[in-house]
Amino acid sequence: MAPTRSLFFPIVLTTFLLSVDAVISLALVSSMVYFLQHYGGGPFIIAPPDGPRFLLAGEPANLVVNQGHTANAAGGTALILVGFGGILALSVEWHSREKRGKSSPAFYIWAVIVLLSFLLTMAALIYTFVETSNTSGQVIHLAVAEANSARRPYPDGRWTPENWYAAVLDLPLLRDEDRDKIGHNLNLMRGWRWNLVPLFILGFVLLALVALELWRQRRTGLQRVSTDEAFHGPSK
Repeated sequence: MAPTRSLFFPIVLTTFLLSVDAVISLALVSSMVYFLQHYGGGPFIIAPPDGPRFLLAGEPANLVVNQGHTANAAGGTALILVGFGGILALSVEWHSREKRGKSSPAFYIWAVIVLLSFLLTMAALIYTFVETSNTSGQVIHLAVAEANSARRPYPDGRWTPENWYAAVLDLPLLRDEDRDKIGHNLNLMRGWRWNLVPLFILGFVLLALVALELWRQRRTGLQRVSTDEAFHGPSK
């Protein structure tokens, strides 16, 4: 069965697009991690209009970051196992069909990986948006912040980095540099959260294409190369 009659081209194209989006996701999450470990740690000078200035710790006591780890895992899986693994699996599949007219076990293994990657991305998408929604709408109370100052992190509430720094921007920050850097990195945090949507869509499209190709193989009677034949060649 000639590979040109299959869904190889759309599968390869979607795999490429998914890999590119995964790189973007990893870069955005990494930028948040770098910010948290450096400038985001503060402290920031707060200048209330009717009170003395004080220092606010850069991070709250209850900072939730598991959604970032989950998104990072989804992006890494999509890039390494689906993207790089797909290059290998599709190359083997193309060669197998060209030389033997059969489908290789590598394509079936990769199809399972595509499914698992999609499920991980879906879990990351749901978890991140639910966590962000559950921790949104909070405010940093100046009296509580001043009482703790920079001696210890802000104790109230449970925050994602995105919601925490959005609340920090609502405070009377003394330095414009703080406001600008926090605002820039806040946009990046929102960016990686929303980037999970195209990552999910591309993962679904790829899964659908792979499933259709497997169904097409079964309908046309394309045989699968056995594991022994794949490693040792066809029997004579």
